[in-house]
Amino acid sequence: MKLISLLAMGIGITVFSACNNASNGGKSDTASISFDTKGMDTSIRAGDDFFHYANGAWMKTTVIPDDQSGWGSFYTLYEDNQKKLRSILEESIASNPAKGSLEQKVGDYYASGMDTVAIEKLGADPLKPVLAKIDAVKDYKELIALLTELSKNEEAQLIGLYVGADEKNSAQNIAILGQAGLSLPERDYYFRKDSATVAARNGLVKYAGALFSLTGNDTATASKNAAVLLALETEIAKSHRTPVELRDPHVNYNKMSVTELEQLSPNVGWKNLFTTLTINTDSVNVSQPGYYKALSALLASEPIDRWKIKVKYDYISRNASILSSAFVDAQFNFSRIFSGQKKKSDRWKTMVNAVDGNLGDLLGQLYVKKYFTSDAKQRMDELVNNLQKAFGARIKKLDWMSDSTKQLATAKLDAFLKKIGYTSKWKSFDDVTVDKNNLYANAKSVRLHRFNEMVGKAGKPVDRTEWGMSAPTVNAYYNPTNNEIVFPAGILQFPFFNLSSDDAVNYGAIGMVIGHEMTHGFDDQGSQYDAVGNMKNWWGKEDADKFKAKTGGVVKQYSAYTLFDSVHVNGELTLGENLADIGGLAIAYDAFKMTKQGQGNDKIDGFTPDQRFFLGFAQVWRLIDREESLRVRINTDPHSPEIFRVNGPAANFDPFYGAFGVKEGDKMYIKPENRAKIW
Repeated sequence: MKLISLLAMGIGITVFSACNNASNGGKSDTASISFDTKGMDTSIRAGDDFFHYANGAWMKTTVIPDDQSGWGSFYTLYEDNQKKLRSILEESIASNPAKGSLEQKVGDYYASGMDTVAIEKLGADPLKPVLAKIDAVKDYKELIALLTELSKNEEAQLIGLYVGADEKNSAQNIAILGQAGLSLPERDYYFRKDSATVAARNGLVKYAGALFSLTGNDTATASKNAAVLLALETEIAKSHRTPVELRDPHVNYNKMSVTELEQLSPNVGWKNLFTTLTINTDSVNVSQPGYYKALSALLASEPIDRWKIKVKYDYISRNASILSSAFVDAQFNFSRIFSGQKKKSDRWKTMVNAVDGNLGDLLGQLYVKKYFTSDAKQRMDELVNNLQKAFGARIKKLDWMSDSTKQLATAKLDAFLKKIGYTSKWKSFDDVTVDKNNLYANAKSVRLHRFNEMVGKAGKPVDRTEWGMSAPTVNAYYNPTNNEIVFPAGILQFPFFNLSSDDAVNYGAIGMVIGHEMTHGFDDQGSQYDAVGNMKNWWGKEDADKFKAKTGGVVKQYSAYTLFDSVHVNGELTLGENLADIGGLAIAYDAFKMTKQGQGNDKIDGFTPDQRFFLGFAQVWRLIDREESLRVRINTDPHSPEIFRVNGPAANFDPFYGAFGVKEGDKMYIKPENRAKIW
């Protein structure tokens, strides 16, 4: 349902535009290619609505393509990147690569997905063996045994198992259990009464009915099964935490022995499950114990036939995207309820995404070789180091933090692990077999590889060289347990980053992204982890109290923002990202002021260096969303809608007021004493 999977502390970019028009309003040079003056609407006062001042003309004339949930500069960058990846894949196929080579694996995986004739011939046949096994299940114990086996192919949606760093011992990996089992975006979709939510539930029933029909059920049985599915998922949803509750790392850290887990959730049979999955562990972090306690009770109380319906649906839906067009269409018709897309993406785009998602380190090697230059990496190194220096200087000047806490904050900043472009250790896929004639088998092979890789980490030291995104990904993230900031090569392109752009635009665009990720280490969540990534308090009590009070003001500010006249931004859900946006802008500006351009007054396109900095920042976030997509984001996305990601930070930042003559009475004006000045 989302264009890209986003980490909790990622930049969360959803869209951006690649217009390159420049007007004559002063000095103009190659720097103008990254700044669109024609996209502005200068009839709007910058101090009333800076987002529309910078982007209004573009927004009035831009139409969302039918196969997109929104449009803007991120989308155009993403689309351009897909074309690059497609060319790599087609070249790999044409090169007649040696069997087992990375070119053969990525090329043949792509080719297998493009062979729609073969896929259509198979229909639902690939599902039949497992569906027969589900039919043969007699009780919940046999069901758990089957789910355990399905976990190896990532097809057991009731068990949210993964392996990652122990948050209180970040150098060591641990098995982690998170809440699972739902098909709608989050728990409240099962309970709210508004028309959009009711439509989502009805859509789930229709989708499930279609899947059951496609796998052999008559219409009446399929409809009955779909209703059972919704009813059972509604029971499961009662045990789920809300998106806001999931933001508290302490509440979501519940390390216990396997014996204690058995006592909490006795009907799952955890010892047998871990043994079968070859996870050698005596402890596990149960992030949401309430879910597993409820699951255990429901396994025993709900009739086994109802559970078999749920497991069948999960299995079919998990594989729908790699089956015939009838399955793909059913899945798309369900997803469009949340995206608003009018038509499916082209098949080649789907398969480019599939190769990147499944064989990312193989495709990534070819991508960076062809498209990521050493000059770009060197320039990014300089930008990151400059932002880090600027952040350090800001910490030293804080008037609300004690010297002892400042020292620890600086130590954490200095300890950042900086990853730029691509990994230093590409992953091996030697155990993955790719057949250009069998997409279904290819997907299964990759899933098994991914599962074995994951469980093999349990109880072992964390590999700090590992990346959570592929090199072509158009995104960035901060990982608190590694205390790392990561910028894949995919995002290091126009409009975020351009070697030909002036410093003002680069610092406003990619500089803010860098500062955003750095600030995540010090937002309301990241600040709870120390320099080595352990969830540990390093704050003086008075400092912590002041920080909490300051963040409370940010919650209040953003909660007052509305969309559709009455739908409010959730200031608690978006707090971390809002703090990162506010801090990122300030840090990027300070770093920009260290440059020659930042210290001068020469105009380009009629705008001062400071104005170009803020406009570069605002234009990189320009976006139009379909209402369906935006409504889902308001409920589930920790990032605020883009208009508030621009206007919110700008309204809190004194230099913005000076750059555009913002004064009291302007709609964005906030009294100096009420502006959020945290990092």
